[in-house]
Amino acid sequence: METEGKVIECKAAVAWEPGKALSIEEVEVAPPKAHEVRIKIVASGVCHSDWAYLYDVAKMKPRPFPLILGHEGAGIVESVGPGVTKVSKGDKVIPLFLPQCGQCERCLSPKTNLCTKDWDKTQQGVLADGTSRITCKNQQIYQFIGVSTFSEYTVVPEDNVTKIHPDAPLDKVCLLGCGVSTGYGAAVNTGKVESGSTCAVFGLGAVGLAAVMGCKAAGASRIIAVDINPDKSEIAKTFGATEFVNPKDHSKPIQEVLREQSNGGVDFCLECVGNVGVMRAAVEACSPAGGICVIVGWIEVEELSLAPLDILLGRTLKGTYFGGWKSVEAVPKLVQDYMSGKLLLDEFVTHRLTLDQVNQAFNHMITGKSIRSVIEM
Repeated sequence: METEGKVIECKAAVAWEPGKALSIEEVEVAPPKAHEVRIKIVASGVCHSDWAYLYDVAKMKPRPFPLILGHEGAGIVESVGPGVTKVSKGDKVIPLFLPQCGQCERCLSPKTNLCTKDWDKTQQGVLADGTSRITCKNQQIYQFIGVSTFSEYTVVPEDNVTKIHPDAPLDKVCLLGCGVSTGYGAAVNTGKVESGSTCAVFGLGAVGLAAVMGCKAAGASRIIAVDINPDKSEIAKTFGATEFVNPKDHSKPIQEVLREQSNGGVDFCLECVGNVGVMRAAVEACSPAGGICVIVGWIEVEELSLAPLDILLGRTLKGTYFGGWKSVEAVPKLVQDYMSGKLLLDEFVTHRLTLDQVNQAFNHMITGKSIRSVIEM
């Protein structure tokens, strides 16, 4: 009650301009408006997409700056705006960059999870009324994908938040806000990996390791983990990989290596790098007789080129967003799966840092020292 209806002053990591390190600032977070929720962020994972929109802007569509990044968080509802019925003050929640309104044509379709509610607005860093709820030094600060978890408090639309089990450890389940859900779902939902199949997962960051975990959960008999970092070999086995291949250890293209090792091509490939060259290799590593390739890695402006025969003979190329999950209804179930031991999360967390150390988290990521760093507020 001390803060409800009032502006909250707190710390946040602000990206003032592309290519520059984040700056820890005092920001003001306004009360939620109608159908909005203000959340006290307890923990936030640091995702590669956060780094990419700051430092790899040539491969991404421009985002407005100044900006508060972060989209893989968990916290507690501090207050709600008028008309909010789905969550209440004190609830443990995960904010979601992908909404689920439950009413639009896409939400009502079993074929997609791409809810259209306020999509264009949140992609531009604002909420439904066209403004952000966060300011700093008398300037509007844009909210990354409408979320911004690199802030001690944030405000999100009601359809972009989901209530989770009250006993869930927020410093673990925050990873279900993006990376783990995306990789795991790419295997079990989008790719629909089959029992007894042979799979290859390209890229062993958090998303790729989650994809490995999904392949194992689906009953794949061979799971070939592919990465240029040899340190990922043993880590991948923790999540279910049966083999590890480093492209640098071979003179042939990796797709040729995998086809030789799998009698002409694997059944399922999951590309978790976000590199168009790796994407093409993943397609060509699939069996031409019905192999399925799922593009999971995020990239926006580069073009992927394929030879027609890559597809004509029978391969399928698919993409996935947030692992195909209907976000609001699926994430609480994934939390329950973790709490019952069906889903690994602890094993992803290699570093625990404070908000002041968020730039260090980026460094751990790009140098391959971390799987996931978790920022504890």
